[in-house]
Amino acid sequence: MKPVKSGRFVSQLTKSTMAVIMAGGRGERLSHLTRHRAKPAVTFGGKYRIIDFTLSNCVNSGIRQILVLTQYKAHTLIQHVQRGWGYLRGELGEFVQLVPAQQQHGDRWYMGTADAVFQNLDIIEAYHPDMVLVLAGDHVYKMDYGPMIAFHVENNADITVGVVQVPVAEATQYGVMTVDEDQRVIAFSEKPANPEPMPGSEDIALASMGIYVFNREYLAQRLEADAADPASQHDFGKNILPRTIHEGRVFAYAFQDVATSAQAYWRDVGTVDAFYDANMELTHVTPELNLYDDSWPVWTYQEQAPAAKFVLDEAGRRGVAINSLVSGGCIISGARVQESLLSFSVRIEEGTELYRTVVLPQVTIGRNCKIRNAIIDSDCDVPDGTIIGYDLEADRKRFHVTERGVVLVTPDLLHDAPPADDKLSETARQRALRGSLFT
Repeated sequence: MKPVKSGRFVSQLTKSTMAVIMAGGRGERLSHLTRHRAKPAVTFGGKYRIIDFTLSNCVNSGIRQILVLTQYKAHTLIQHVQRGWGYLRGELGEFVQLVPAQQQHGDRWYMGTADAVFQNLDIIEAYHPDMVLVLAGDHVYKMDYGPMIAFHVENNADITVGVVQVPVAEATQYGVMTVDEDQRVIAFSEKPANPEPMPGSEDIALASMGIYVFNREYLAQRLEADAADPASQHDFGKNILPRTIHEGRVFAYAFQDVATSAQAYWRDVGTVDAFYDANMELTHVTPELNLYDDSWPVWTYQEQAPAAKFVLDEAGRRGVAINSLVSGGCIISGARVQESLLSFSVRIEEGTELYRTVVLPQVTIGRNCKIRNAIIDSDCDVPDGTIIGYDLEADRKRFHVTERGVVLVTPDLLHDAPPADDKLSETARQRALRGSLFT
């Protein structure tokens, strides 16, 4: 990889770049978590929304012209962006604009990622950016886009793709690339059944992050040609990239720590298990994703909640949290929490024990509950005595249980759940009451 030029050079490039964030996907692999909201609007890390990481990367990189393309169940996402991202100065040409799907070309909604950008080309061209940075709004990572844009310019690239190294066994979920010694992409396959490993490694493949840098004029040319092709699926990974590899210059930019060249933190939280794991990682003593880094803050809309509170101090009813994240507005009343993450405004009543559980905002968990290995969605009111995570056969009858045994509980599932089977409930109860979660 060529060395990046001066900071002044990079800052001029980011200043003349517009970011387009794709935030309209259904996120179907997140199951019931996206039944009433778009995936980028799902709460992550206690106080953030997933889209906050991409937006923060833009602002911290010096990119201040940002379009957010919405479509699927966008109300929660729109509300969050309006509340938390309206501070940029329009008179200075800075903005975060929410762009709803408008059926610009006929009576169809977005047919793919490329079509989504194509249907908004008029907005992009109205601002005359030199370059366009196309981003996914549903990944969790911290990245300075400046060096990637500089890499694009220095290589006279038509398209530059952000890439990460992933295990070959997991690469079937991504677009996989083969590159030469100059990082030029020579082959690309979208979600291949048999991913091609990197040269010199049988276990690692080079996967697309869903991040693309284009020169504005080249982007317009490619999208207009793709829109005119009735056989196209109008997708960047399936159509735009494969064609450009043979007709133009496509380069891969490795997402690495600039100082150490080590693989940087990036998580696709597109499944319930991946979402659970990424949240659980934050409870580690030194998590790989550092949310306490003042040099690269993650911005968000801050809920106006009071400080967290731990109350009661008697044997068997003492408010305690161990190796956990507890957000503002939480009250742990005589309950015990370990290796868990509580989002804002969560209340846990006495006698309840939580272990390795992610609790999203504005949840109440009643008395004497035993919950482990679970995700409790926003606005759940969990009844007294509920036991979750001890008898997966019983849990499957009421909630969503992943292949790895993570139990997802949502208000809809709680409302629609049949009464617990007495025998199975007793089995779960005995497992839970055999001893504390913390023994």
